[in-house]
This record gives sequence, C-alpha cells and structure tokens, in this order.
Amino acid sequence: MNSTSPSITKPRGAWRRIWRWTWRLSLSWLLLTSLIVLVLRFVPPVTSAFMLGRWIHAHAAGERDFHLRYQWIPWQQAGNELPIALVASEDQKFPIHHGFDVQAIQDALDEADAGEKLRGASTISQQVAKNLFLWGGRSFVRKGLEAYFTVLIELCWPKRRILEVYLNIAEFGDGIYGAEAASRIYFHKPASALSAHEAALLTALLPSPRRYHIDPPTPYVLRHAAWVERQVHQLGGAAYLEH
Repeated sequence: MNSTSPSITKPRGAWRRIWRWTWRLSLSWLLLTSLIVLVLRFVPPVTSAFMLGRWIHAHAAGERDFHLRYQWIPWQQAGNELPIALVASEDQKFPIHHGFDVQAIQDALDEADAGEKLRGASTISQQVAKNLFLWGGRSFVRKGLEAYFTVLIELCWPKRRILEVYLNIAEFGDGIYGAEAASRIYFHKPASALSAHEAALLTALLPSPRRYHIDPPTPYVLRHAAWVERQVHQLGGAAYLEH
C-alpha cells in the first residue's frame, strides 16, 4: 500500500510553488528597486511620484490653469544659502544620521502617548524616498516602503546627492517643484543668487507649500524664516554641511 497520499503531496507541492514564486518576486523587486536607486545616484530624475500624482489629480479634476514647473539644477548651481537652510529647518542631524532620526521618532511617539497630535519626524532622506517613489498618507504600507527606499538611498547615495535631489524635487507651491523653479517664480533670480533670508523664506513653505505664501509672506512664514536664520547661524552656516 502506498503511504504517500495525493491529498498530502498536492498541498505540499502548492506551498513549494508559492514559496518559490514569492522568493523570485521578492528578489526581482530588490534587484529592480536597487538598480533604479543606483541609476538615480548619477542621473537627474525626470519627475517624481509626487509630481505625477499632482499632475494626474489636476487633469482629472479639470484644472485647466494648472502647470507643472520643475527645473533640475546640479549641486554647484544651488548656491550656499538654500542647502543649509533646508537642513536647519527640516533635519539638523542630516549629516550624521543614517536615514532615520531615532530620537525624533521617539519624541514624537512620547508626545502622542501623552495625548498630543502625532507629528512627523521624517528626515530629509525619508522625504526624498517618499516624494520620489511613493504617495502621501500615513498607512503602514506606505511607511514600510518609505523605510525600505530610505535604506536603499542611504546605502547607494552620498549625503550631498540626497540633499541635491531633495532641493530639486521638494514642493514649494502648487505645481512648483525644486529650488530653481521656486527661486525664479518668487524672487526672479536663480537659486544660486538667493540671499540667506530668501532661502529661509523658501524653507518656511515646506510644511504646507500649498497653504503658505511668500508673495507676500504670511506672519507665520516670516516667523519661521527668522527661526531658520537663527538655526543656520547656530549650526555655523554652510560649513556645517562639510562635516
């Protein structure tokens, strides 16, 4: 009598096939995403997930006056003022962390446990991962993918490249992406010519670039810009990014 029952061997074979395909798909995902991130270390991104999402939403909503404005500039044309203003405003531990500010995350969780609204604790690296590859929202799936791409970016890119991409894809207004487009629209000059105050004003838009304005600047924007300038001074200016 045959001791191997078809009812036993078939499920085992099915599970092996599922495992084999899962392993193959996982490996393919890892290789593909790693290749994309590696290529983008050297090649300027043509667009970003956030830009595409805004463009699709505008056209679906029939916003005929909407225009996407994005102009890539290399690091050498970003000037000295905006990069350090971005770091002072968004992520002061950027030169020394490895993609995640553990203390900031813990502080945000402690505040949430105390009954306060959960605030963001994303680093510049995380914001690049989200803006470049993902979508908005706070789902666990999105946050998991954000962490995954953040690790890839930190492994494949030097810090200067991360900041270079960030200042080029950050949203500074509805349909306005990147420092160069924002500088020319708001100040009628290239990003390389921004003053310290103008750079601080731009960074003050980042928490909510479709809500805040600098033409003319709102009281909040002026207060935040002044705070950014003080932080830049305390960090030691542009030299801080050379650490």
